[in-house]
Amino acid sequence: MGTADIRQATGGDLPAMVRSLGQEEYFSDRLVLQDSGHGLLLVAWQDDVTGGVAVGDVYVWLAAAEEPELRAHLPDVALITHLEVVAGRRNEGIGTELLRAAEHRLWDLGHKQVALGVGLDNRDAQRLYARLGYAEWLHGPVATTEVVYRPGGERELRPETCRIMVRRLDPEHGSPWR
Repeated sequence: MGTADIRQATGGDLPAMVRSLGQEEYFSDRLVLQDSGHGLLLVAWQDDVTGGVAVGDVYVWLAAAEEPELRAHLPDVALITHLEVVAGRRNEGIGTELLRAAEHRLWDLGHKQVALGVGLDNRDAQRLYARLGYAEWLHGPVATTEVVYRPGGERELRPETCRIMVRRLDPEHGSPWR
């Protein structure tokens, strides 16, 4: 734990993020959304001889949820919509650090809870989120859309059904970041 420097991405970070994580179209899009106040793109950096390598990222969706079920049952909730760690650095706590950094940012912005969707068959992620205090909501799975970014800017939309997991960020009930 504590192996990465996590900070909000800027446009100047794009080349380094793409070198490590690929997905130029995705990151370009998220940086534009971030600049418009739609969300936050946090990146985990590891020092190296070039000054820093992106080893993971998380995007926090601050705009209204696209899914009607989320808007109805969790109005104004922030959403974790993307969390990844490079393959060679998984299981080192970087994903947990990214998630906690996102939660701290949300708390500072006045949010009292956060939600995320996880694929029905992604048991490893479900266990991770449960261990970190996320609980599955009572309203069942939700039909969502995965956006796959193609080189050249083309986007492919794929239907995906997700479990919705929610975490309260309420220090009165104990530290939200144990």
